[in-house]
Amino acid sequence: MVADNTPVIIGVGQYSERVGEPGYEALSYADLSGRALAAAIADCSADRSVAAAIDTLASIRAFEMSRPGKEPPFGAPDNVPGAVAKRVGASPRRMILSTSGGQTNQQYVGEFAAAIAAGESECAVIVGSEAISTALALAAKGGKPDWSEDVGGEFEDRGFGVDGLMEMGLFAHGATGAIPLYAIAENARRAKLGKGLEEYRRDIGELFKPFTKIAAANPHSAAPVERSAQELATVTERNRIVAEPYTRMTVARDQVNQAAAIIIASAGKARDLGVPKGKWVHIHAVTSVTELELSERPDIAANPASIASVERALDLAGRHMDQIGYLDFYSCFAIPVFNQCDHFGIAYDDPRGLTLTGGLPFFGGAGNNYSAHAICEAVARVRSDRGSFALVGANGGWMSKYATGIYSTDPASWASMRFETLQKQDNGIARSDQPFESARIESYTINHSKSGSDAVWIGRNEANERVVGNADLSHEPTRSLFEGGQPFGATLSITRDTRGRNIGRVA
Repeated sequence: MVADNTPVIIGVGQYSERVGEPGYEALSYADLSGRALAAAIADCSADRSVAAAIDTLASIRAFEMSRPGKEPPFGAPDNVPGAVAKRVGASPRRMILSTSGGQTNQQYVGEFAAAIAAGESECAVIVGSEAISTALALAAKGGKPDWSEDVGGEFEDRGFGVDGLMEMGLFAHGATGAIPLYAIAENARRAKLGKGLEEYRRDIGELFKPFTKIAAANPHSAAPVERSAQELATVTERNRIVAEPYTRMTVARDQVNQAAAIIIASAGKARDLGVPKGKWVHIHAVTSVTELELSERPDIAANPASIASVERALDLAGRHMDQIGYLDFYSCFAIPVFNQCDHFGIAYDDPRGLTLTGGLPFFGGAGNNYSAHAICEAVARVRSDRGSFALVGANGGWMSKYATGIYSTDPASWASMRFETLQKQDNGIARSDQPFESARIESYTINHSKSGSDAVWIGRNEANERVVGNADLSHEPTRSLFEGGQPFGATLSITRDTRGRNIGRVA
């Protein structure tokens, strides 16, 4: 007999639409979330009202609301979780607007499961959505729908959650978003392997080729097209370099209209609602952890916090990696997947697959909510393959935060805690923002944007402190070195320009 206070997932739901396709409605964020939550409620197959039982609802913060000063283009509800609850007739006593970060929904599964185990909640919802594709399409046509709502009521706003992400030195030198920051880490791994740009792009293509096959079969995919490794790796006008070594097809696709919802209840409440036991999925472990900032990591290519999260989740679940039947490693870019494969010895063509959805470049990078889709797919897999286990690894920032969940229809006792927040490492490399004369290059990227191209590097100054800067691409020897893809270990002479940027040239 499963104890009444055991947390179980009783329902999951996804909803999506693609611009211009039959049935397209140009739904708002709140409408998409409402559709996904309604699907999750229906998935419970309950005898009584699940909506009426919801006491906690967390709405995952949409990308358009994820930075200070960033406003949704068409407005938003004054109470986002309240607006979603209203769409399904729920009146939760506790409502939450999440922080930013792709690990958030996986982390909340652990938080809410722990609250249920402690008797503080009986039925909790995690729901989120993105409507970036619709917002862009409407803006391009001059459309101005009103997505604002006066909902009222109190909710808990957990803030933007950008602590540890705002690395102003890197931002000042043109590495202002996920693509160039991940590219710097990716090139550091390439340097360790001693590979050239073309060879490494082929590796990325081989990694992601199986992802495209899964995405092509997923009805919720934003880009349901199967592609070859060569097609992904080859630089063309359509598949241009966005930041070395990434081609456009191999980075997270944020232009999506997707939503997903997860409903967790106590076993006692699930019984009371009449949810069939065949719907119950047990939460065997959830772990979360925060990584050092990118510019202070001893190894720029590595992400030991994510490895620690996965390993501890496996320990809590009493499983080894080879006992996990289904895997979804967060795949905004290749390196978070490579890191797990490198550590656990998993082949890129492992018959289990490395994604359940099709991955962020192909299924779609549904903002902070992607891993809710992965959890939905994990629930579906273990329900149909009873006794199997699924692992979802969720990543936030620039490999800055990580959360891991392990799921199965096999019962999991919560008599002892199965949710842990791991301690952050404290072995960061000393950094400096003071003037210096020379630097030895550790990693770099050439970032291409509408305003031009910037070669951004991370290295060590004369005092062996970590520093950042730009390469002077107007200087032919310097440009050739960086565009050739092998500046690692080179020493640059540094001048500081009027904007305070460190500009490096080959000595």
